[in-house]
Amino acid sequence: MFSSKSYLEKKTGPYGIGRFSYMQSLVNEYQSADSIDSKLQVMGNLANFAYDPINYEYMQALNVTDLFLDGLEETEEKLVEFAIGGISNACNDMENKKHIIDNDGIKLIIKCLSQPSEEIVISAITTLIFLFSPETKSEITAVPVVECMLRLSDSSNQRIKPLATIFVTDHCDEETIHQAREAQKQMNQMLSSLPS
Repeated sequence: MFSSKSYLEKKTGPYGIGRFSYMQSLVNEYQSADSIDSKLQVMGNLANFAYDPINYEYMQALNVTDLFLDGLEETEEKLVEFAIGGISNACNDMENKKHIIDNDGIKLIIKCLSQPSEEIVISAITTLIFLFSPETKSEITAVPVVECMLRLSDSSNQRIKPLATIFVTDHCDEETIHQAREAQKQMNQMLSSLPS
């Protein structure tokens, strides 16, 4: 449920901990956390806060999107899942979107497409769809990405398949699709020629 600033101020009262202060304490806790469990809990909470547009101003002041981007490079799968979930939640905001694009976020998100986790792949595809624009088209629909999306659109996974199909149908031109299919054929021929 989305909230207004006046509702949040009324709910917390003049002496209650405000949303900004609470988010600031989460960011501080994440940065000083020693255990992966603590980081997971905080990253999950921050990703949930990214769902509500009322929090975008606070997130931007606290550089939460940078924490999410850094989280995409972690080795802990669940941490990556929460980080890409936070990015997916926040990227509908124009300022967040620009920040993600300007800080090489698209490259990091594309890497998430090869993760084994269904949730990470779903959030990555969704985020790339949200970030698609004339300015980002060449990076988001590069041949290797389209080739990956074609494979995912043939998946038996009924959550991934429709998203990948939407990506290909809505954002990829015929020439790029053709190039991606040719790349697939070459890869298949190369693999079939290897000794078993």
